[in-house]
Amino acid sequence: MTADTITAVDTRINARWIIPVVPAGTVLNHHALLIQGGRIEAIVPQDEADRRFHAREALDLNDHVLLPGLVNAHGHAAMSLMRGLADDLPLMTWLNDHIWPAEAKFISDDFIADGTRLAIAEMLRTGTTCFSDMYFFPEVAAQVSTDVGIRSQICFPVLDFPTAWGDGPDTYLKKGADLIDHWGDHSHTRIAIGPHAPYTVSDGPLKDIVSLAADKQAAIQIHLHETAFEVADALEKSGTRPTQRLADLGLLSPGTQCVHMTQVDGSDLTLMAESGAHVVHCPESNLKLASGFCPVDKLQKAGVNVAIGTDGAASNNDLDLFGEVSTAALLAKAVAEDAAALSAHDALAMATINGARALGREQDIGSLEAGKLADVIAIDLSDPFNQPIYDPASHLIYSRHGRQLSHSWIGGVPQVQDGVLTRIDVPDLMLRVDHWAQRIRQG
Repeated sequence: MTADTITAVDTRINARWIIPVVPAGTVLNHHALLIQGGRIEAIVPQDEADRRFHAREALDLNDHVLLPGLVNAHGHAAMSLMRGLADDLPLMTWLNDHIWPAEAKFISDDFIADGTRLAIAEMLRTGTTCFSDMYFFPEVAAQVSTDVGIRSQICFPVLDFPTAWGDGPDTYLKKGADLIDHWGDHSHTRIAIGPHAPYTVSDGPLKDIVSLAADKQAAIQIHLHETAFEVADALEKSGTRPTQRLADLGLLSPGTQCVHMTQVDGSDLTLMAESGAHVVHCPESNLKLASGFCPVDKLQKAGVNVAIGTDGAASNNDLDLFGEVSTAALLAKAVAEDAAALSAHDALAMATINGARALGREQDIGSLEAGKLADVIAIDLSDPFNQPIYDPASHLIYSRHGRQLSHSWIGGVPQVQDGVLTRIDVPDLMLRVDHWAQRIRQG
């Protein structure tokens, strides 16, 4: 082999295992992942990499599994500052009596900046490299996530009533349209429309949202069928299930991300499948708030793409997506009464390629394939509680090892090295978090 047949790359990562997610169910042994210009150049056996590539930097991860960075498809990042503030309460009591009053008192651009950075630190340390956020002051969350270098979908809020971010739907939509124009098709940060829920947004604004989404080619994310009460209340008031109402308004489409969907009957299943809308499953928040169970097996068998999200830390109370997908896998089996309902590999797909698909980014992220962006994480499986290892995917899902993450790259840029965040000043962040905690405790 001559010198001109050797390809120069920026980074070579040798790993004991690689789970590329695509093709499904694949585990590669003793392979190398090559990164050039922020994208994956190739994934080949290590002896082949010796012959074909010369890397400026090489890393040996002999006890690790590489896989795509995780996609947390729904959350409220800045609510990390409210972690543990109001626990063990039903959804509407939690919202009306605790969360919304606290938001009215404390929400500001500084609160959003510090809370979002805290959430990003936790997500990066547990494997997430792309997240979707729906909260106030989205321009601040967008800037913070971009500054850190994590990928994000920032959903600007739309509600019928005033909040700290605006005085009503017209203001929200005008500010949101400006945000979409400002960020455009940014490589890291994209803006989506976030109507809160059918019970907080009336028909007029929802129609305006459909028009804006079509005009700007923007995605829509909405809380939908989160509780039995939501559906029963809609039926009592209008005689129509919320999914049918959204479909009639034109809101359900391949660009729509429906969060929660714990209440699903045959008509809902048909609407979701025919519309091409995505479901974002948030099992731990739903369990903690006793909201119900998303029928993942039924949805997937109907052809509906199901992604996964943590929801906010105020109702979870963590943002560890490995823990979330472990809960999802176990819950899916119980709900379906079928131990084969959601395999370990299928659960990993929910947290990677399915999430990327829901966010419209499956061409670039969600799997380890040549040409895709090098959003890669490494999990250390060397500890005794991981032994023996017959299938690394099994350990990742059923043994819940998000905190065993050792390395993370986004676009080939290191975000975590040997368990240490590279782009966030953690001591300074902790001082800011303590400041907010003291203010919130004092009320």
